Amino acid sequence: MSLHSVFIIDDDAAVRDSLLVLLRGAGIRARGFSSGGDFFDALPEDATACVITDMRMPDMDGAEVVRRIRDLRGAAWPIIVITGHADVPMVVQMMKAGIVDFIEKPFDPPRLIETVRGCLARLSDLDQAQGARIAIQGRMARLTPRERQVFDALIHGRSNKEIALDLDISPRTVEVFRAKVMTKMEADSLSALVRMGLMLT
Repeated sequence: MSLHSVFIIDDDAAVRDSLLVLLRGAGIRARGFSSGGDFFDALPEDATACVITDMRMPDMDGAEVVRRIRDLRGAAWPIIVITGHADVPMVVQMMKAGIVDFIEKPFDPPRLIETVRGCLARLSDLDQAQGARIAIQGRMARLTPRERQVFDALIHGRSNKEIALDLDISPRTVEVFRAKVMTKMEADSLSALVRMGLMLT
């Protein structure tokens, strides 16, 4: 069973139910909603999830659903749009809005499953990256203010001599602080330390 959920928003009960059966049969957790309003009224708290939404629905159409999800969750909730009435301007508009894919009805089940699995794989990568950022932040919290200054200078490419001049300390003292930073950050090389800094930007 997938660690992430897929939320289906479609006012057509037959389509919604067929998608639920298809996804659950593939070992993917799925939950259906009959409208965008119902979905946002009971907005799931998942940090990451995939959404499949119909384009043409009463009250709130797919474009509005996409806009609101992007505002609330950003890239952490990739979106697939399905529709029985696609046209080029609509496809371009939705792709620019950041959706992952645009699938026309009647959809091809294998293609849909492949697209959903791709979304879920990206979510697993996001989870791993978030876990790594949290670990790095935890290590940074152990740095003293001076060690943090040295860390910031190192990841911005400053040499020991430049850091010594900037902080008004000796190069030898910079080396001592640098060693402490490397130990506390659990970095086995300067490049590893820089990668950690980049992950936090």
